[in-house]
Amino acid sequence: MAFGVKKQELNAWKQQAKQEKIAFLTHYWIDPRFPGCTTVTKVACQDVEKLVAWGRQYGLKREWIHKRDDFPHFDLLGETQRTILLKEGLRDHLTRFSLLDG
Repeated sequence: MAFGVKKQELNAWKQQAKQEKIAFLTHYWIDPRFPGCTTVTKVACQDVEKLVAWGRQYGLKREWIHKRDDFPHFDLLGETQRTILLKEGLRDHLTRFSLLDG
């Protein structure tokens, strides 16, 4: 279950992805398969090859891309999420969702 994201943020993420930009969307998320994880960052891009190349620098594999809803994306969780957000300069995501303390 996803929550904590505004409609305008979701629409901006979709628009960036459609423009073949690497787009980031972090939101609260609960899934019993991932205990201890309370947020996810979805990194999307309509250009799958561009998304694959972006993910490669962080050790992400092509087969981890979710190809649903016309928005191919990686789901980032836990320490991988924190590390990538820091390296991408997205400290606002980390602060907003209290991910700097973990």
